[in-house]
Amino acid sequence: MENIQSRISQIGVVPVIKLNHPERDAANLARALCAGGVPVAEVTFRAAGADIAIRLMREACPDMIVGAGTVLTKEHVDRAQAAGAQFIVTPGLDTELVAYCQEKGLPIFPGCTTPTDYHAALKYGLEILKFFPAEQSGGLAKIKSMAAPFPMFKVMPTGGISLKNLKEYLSCPVIAACGGSYMVTADLIDNQKWEEITDLCKKSVEIVREARSGREKKL
Repeated sequence: MENIQSRISQIGVVPVIKLNHPERDAANLARALCAGGVPVAEVTFRAAGADIAIRLMREACPDMIVGAGTVLTKEHVDRAQAAGAQFIVTPGLDTELVAYCQEKGLPIFPGCTTPTDYHAALKYGLEILKFFPAEQSGGLAKIKSMAAPFPMFKVMPTGGISLKNLKEYLSCPVIAACGGSYMVTADLIDNQKWEEITDLCKKSVEIVREARSGREKKL
């Protein structure tokens, strides 16, 4: 579990993906992300066939980290795990699902934006929390404020993240990685713009390096 979390943190950015045509696009998308230096994906259950997409992406790029997002039920967890998902992301904090994933040995990053959420997450020994929707919930300012009473957590903000603010977020030591869909928009995927996706990933990787370098200098 720690290995998955540390690998995601090292990559620094997690594409949040909704695939409308998994049989057609999943393998090509996986290759495009990996070619851009971002070998990780959160495939959301907001579209039918998310489990199919997870399986096809893992088959196409076995070294890639592929997880399931917008997981709302135990059935989603079971389908995701059967397809080969390596982590689970939920939009909110469902303690029953947290316990269920922990029983299965699946890393889970639940959506948390309030002190109550953080306090509940603490009881389950979680280390990385999804902060969603990030920008709409107070953004980096709120994340920093929440870190004061809860310094034990690292955060993965998702929602409103783009190339414009990615560096600002990643420059904060509380941030483990940022989730985003700007490199995997519906237009890019449905129109099979794989080279553009790879290019956006490369730009993201460069921003991750710059932000991490800046953090090290401050330390």
